[in-house]
Amino acid sequence: MRRLRLKGFGLLLLFVLVTLCSTFDVCDGRRGKHWNKRRFPYTSMAKKKGKGKAGVGSHHHSGSTRVKPSPSLTPTLAPPPAASKPVKGSPPSKQAAAVFDVVDYGAQGDGVTDDTKAFQAAWAAACKVEASTVLVPAEYEFLVGPISFSGPNCQPNIVFQLEGTIIAPTNAKAWGSGLLQWLEFTKLRGITIQGSGIIEGRGSVWWTYYDYDYESDIFSDIDSDVDPVNAELSGNMPHIKPTALRFYGSYNVTVTGITIQNSPQCHLKFDNCEAVAVHYMNVSSPGNSLNTDGIHLQNSRDVNIHHTNLACGDDCISIQTGCTNINIHNVNCGPGHGISIGGLGRDNTKACVSNITVRDINIHNTMTGVRIKTWQGGSGSVQSVRFSNIKVSEVQTPIIIDQFYCDRSSCKNQTSAVALAGIAYENIRGTFTVKPVHLACSDSSPCSDITLTQVELEPLKEQYHMYDPFCWQAYGELYTPTVPPIACLQNGKPASNRILSDHDTC
Repeated sequence: MRRLRLKGFGLLLLFVLVTLCSTFDVCDGRRGKHWNKRRFPYTSMAKKKGKGKAGVGSHHHSGSTRVKPSPSLTPTLAPPPAASKPVKGSPPSKQAAAVFDVVDYGAQGDGVTDDTKAFQAAWAAACKVEASTVLVPAEYEFLVGPISFSGPNCQPNIVFQLEGTIIAPTNAKAWGSGLLQWLEFTKLRGITIQGSGIIEGRGSVWWTYYDYDYESDIFSDIDSDVDPVNAELSGNMPHIKPTALRFYGSYNVTVTGITIQNSPQCHLKFDNCEAVAVHYMNVSSPGNSLNTDGIHLQNSRDVNIHHTNLACGDDCISIQTGCTNINIHNVNCGPGHGISIGGLGRDNTKACVSNITVRDINIHNTMTGVRIKTWQGGSGSVQSVRFSNIKVSEVQTPIIIDQFYCDRSSCKNQTSAVALAGIAYENIRGTFTVKPVHLACSDSSPCSDITLTQVELEPLKEQYHMYDPFCWQAYGELYTPTVPPIACLQNGKPASNRILSDHDTC
């Protein structure tokens, strides 16, 4: 009897086990019917991250919105959300794309309304977000007065996306007694101005002042090339003319794509900047616009300028004191005054310039080609300069060193000078209209280590009154014959070359 009870209990237990196993098989079958054939190939990291939480696509909310996965077998990354414009006057959220459109901050863009405050507001908002973008949209014309985009409290790596046009006011009241800058970016770490937009300085209202420019009359038989430009508001603007776009005290600066035109004075200026890149941009002003340098460098280092078109009424590129490690290549220059180092040493000051490379340049219809100019009475030095692969056409004087530079009709004779050494001219070819080479060096500090290689300069027209190459206290070597022959360059080192004092040494 006891055995029968045990046997019955065992049969009952077997039946229960069979029933349970059958149930699990059915569950596995159902699960496989929906998932096994198209199982999403999650990585082990994904499995680990999702353990104990609602699956992807669940309606359970765990603090963030979840995206339903793609039904494809290969996992794909979802595209970033579309950029959303911040609400005017409200701080952007961390999730929103950091794009600050000046129109959202009140800019009208009609070319008449003063949009300065809207630009300031958009900039102030962008400064709070790292790697943000200030957008100046296309198909608008924004009238903007003098403005400083300051940076001490700004987050790094801000982009100023210029697609529309920014125009300067021509109302004298907007400038007061005169300002040195129009649009200024100061003390920023990582600032990029890019886009296909235009900065329009409307400089003709400033160019009506006629300032005698000695360098335009460097040869007595040349008429001045800087006649004043007629303007509708003649005489109304202040005498101090602003630079269109200036960067001061900034690191990692990029300017690309944009056009700056008709600046009242210099178009683009860098002062006390480091790690600067300028490329694929344009400067455009008439050749008779006064003092409108294309790009002006001062107290800046590690600068790279390339693939840029520069047309202006003064130096296409001006390199001033405190500049080192400057690389300029693939630039079109003209009209203008060429590419210049200096003037240096004005008012008995010390000037230091070193490691300058200017190569692969086209210079057309300019007053000079490649030039170094210093005032008498200065100190310091210019050294390690290389001008290479320069093509000139219709240039008055392609190669100039002028250590007697004077920006007025006469200057006081002084003995001290900025020392020049290690200046190389390589493969400079083309046509001139006045003089091929002019090397006028200081009596007390002659130029040394000047080298010329493959210099071939032909007069544009033989009937022009031409000058022969001129040298004064210039020492160096001709590595190849030159056209025309430059017999005036003295070989070796200057015997009277003085030892630089601590005051002179850079």
